Amino acid sequence: MEDKSVTKPFHDRITLAITGASGAQYGLRLLECLVAANCQILVMISKAARVVIATETDEQLPGTAKEQELYLSQRFNAASGQVRVFGREQWMAPVASGSGAPSKMVVCPCSTSTLSAIAVGASNNLIERAADVALKERRQLILVPREAPYSEIHLEHMLKLTRMGSVMIPASPGFYNRPESIEDMIDFVVARILNQLQIEQQLLPRWGEDSLS
Repeated sequence: MEDKSVTKPFHDRITLAITGASGAQYGLRLLECLVAANCQILVMISKAARVVIATETDEQLPGTAKEQELYLSQRFNAASGQVRVFGREQWMAPVASGSGAPSKMVVCPCSTSTLSAIAVGASNNLIERAADVALKERRQLILVPREAPYSEIHLEHMLKLTRMGSVMIPASPGFYNRPESIEDMIDFVVARILNQLQIEQQLLPRWGEDSLS
């Protein structure tokens, strides 16, 4: 077993926000994969997301950011300092400034209310501010909306943010890989996110790879 007490450089730094849309499993699985890929992850979990996580999974996140940080670090066997969790009004967090924020951010899943707030630059909480920083600094911002059906408002916001350089990855698993479990369908979406982040993954072969083996 790998000795997590040995300090080594992180492969990358990623901002991960988990908001209150259905699909909490995507965000938690992505976090697990980023830890395994030796990334440092700066995490924000909205109050609504905690409700969804408790509803859709067996996880019961504690209330404070520090408690969540300890829980998630232990849950995913993270190294010291690898998972850092920040509260909604923790304005001195690195993600609140272009000088300290990672160059990559993912909102997974992304509620339509968060989508709206990011599209208009509301910055009413740390998640919205972190996304605003990613946009103003022309950094990578990936949003994973999970809603059905989409209204014109939702589509307009997605188009607006796409034109700003954001990438939309709807939580819509494909079936050409013949999924045999819910976990396979979750991994399909998470693999697409990891591909966009340019992080190596073994969850899903890239198109055509099987035919080359």
